[in-house]
Amino acid sequence: MKHIKMTLRGYLAAGLLIWLPVAVTLWVLNLIIGTLDQTINLLPRMWRPESLFGFDIPGLGVVLAFAILLGTGFMAANVLGQKLLDLWNLILTRTPVVSTIYNSVKQVSDTLLSDSGQAFRKALLVRFPHQDAWTVAFQTGTPAGQVKQQLGEEDFVSVYVPTTPNPTSGYFIIVHKRDTRELEMSVDEALKYVISMGVVAPPAPADVRKQESDERN
Repeated sequence: MKHIKMTLRGYLAAGLLIWLPVAVTLWVLNLIIGTLDQTINLLPRMWRPESLFGFDIPGLGVVLAFAILLGTGFMAANVLGQKLLDLWNLILTRTPVVSTIYNSVKQVSDTLLSDSGQAFRKALLVRFPHQDAWTVAFQTGTPAGQVKQQLGEEDFVSVYVPTTPNPTSGYFIIVHKRDTRELEMSVDEALKYVISMGVVAPPAPADVRKQESDERN
């Protein structure tokens, strides 16, 4: 009987290992697609599928969102489109209340999405939450403005410490550069390491080089 219970437990664990990643992936995709699908509400009611065809078309909002992003990017690539975007930015930056939110979000998005930006380009080890502990973090830049003036001429870096297993929440901290250790891993590898709570560890650089050498030979 004990052997049967252990076997059933093993089968259950094996099944869970197979289906859990699938279930979480489907849940995330459903959340993303469901959110993007709300883009269809931007259309006038008479142009929506339920009015034209009498039924809803799942995923049409995703196509519409993709088309809007593609069209906006194409428009921004020419002179006339750039002038329209400049006018749009001017209106939003001069509107009370809206300007505060818009400017903050725009600064963050420009930093994160710009090819020249350094945000989230480097994975680090930092001492957190106390001096005797280490955790994985991402460098987001260096202190500037009043913060830099208060800290003086010492070498500090700004880092984002993600939480586990949800890396979209975390802590922004400023630390001495000497108290950080740069990791030879990509941001994707570091995120996998954080999300898996340290279970999925990327190989050490020496192991990667040895593997590449063995493959060449």
